[in-house]
Amino acid sequence: MKVRYLIYFTLLILTACDNPEQHVALGTLERDRIAHTATKNEVIIELPVIQGSVVKKGQTLVRLDDTIQKAIVSKVEAGVAQAEAHLEKLRNGARSEDVAAVIAKVAGAKALLVESEANFRRAKELRKSNTISEAESEKIIANRDASIANLQSAQEELRKLTNGTRSEDLREAKAQLDASQAILASEKKKLQDLTVVATRDGILDNLPWNLGERVTIGSPLAIVLAGKAPFARVYVPEPYRIHLNVGDDLMVYVDGLEKPIKGRLRWIATEPAFTPYYALNQAERARLMYLAEIQLPDSQSELPNGVPAQVVLP
Repeated sequence: MKVRYLIYFTLLILTACDNPEQHVALGTLERDRIAHTATKNEVIIELPVIQGSVVKKGQTLVRLDDTIQKAIVSKVEAGVAQAEAHLEKLRNGARSEDVAAVIAKVAGAKALLVESEANFRRAKELRKSNTISEAESEKIIANRDASIANLQSAQEELRKLTNGTRSEDLREAKAQLDASQAILASEKKKLQDLTVVATRDGILDNLPWNLGERVTIGSPLAIVLAGKAPFARVYVPEPYRIHLNVGDDLMVYVDGLEKPIKGRLRWIATEPAFTPYYALNQAERARLMYLAEIQLPDSQSELPNGVPAQVVLP
């Protein structure tokens, strides 16, 4: 049985090279390559998964030092608490104790004004008889004016407390709280990003940095080859493009396997490209190619990347 499949595969390739009416698309097995990059210039403190391991979505791949970012989050949380307290204070209005204190302040200002008015009247009579000097008279007048100003200030303060908070102040305090909460959400996301997790199931292909190294912002921390099974990325000659549609079942021959694998066309390019060097044969050097991807079933999850593959075209 094995010999029969090997003979059939050899004849298929030879026939494809000699007969343009029967052809195969050449390429390799691939997986989606996902690069998880560093968002902070921090030290790697944990690499819980070794290279080559199968990983699940949400699994931790790399941990960076988060000491500084945790401190930033704590500081912003304190700012949010302060903004919440300020807004609540404005909404609740003045306390009865504060109102009573200002009422007492108004009463005291009135008493001082009565005394200042009395001194002013006496000074006015004494000035007529030249009993006091002009300087003393002006000082008494100034004291009377200051008492009037103090009383007006205390009365304004009392009105402010009893009239309640202005709507503009409430909106301003609410805006300040919203801004603080937005900053907190941003800083928490930065903290979360210091723990790199897999975004899809796949294979951890590479960990470019070592434990204890300080990474650079934007550099890859972990490379994951996503998906259970690979797909065949092949180049379809231009004459066969019109016969292919997404969802078509195609037979894929993989180097090293005797039996073909049924795959499903998941994508094919709408624009042609020049033929890659490894897909050329003597009769096709000038033809354009359409890049296509044929997804293999999940049962083929053990197949490695980079293995040459051929797809029989209709």
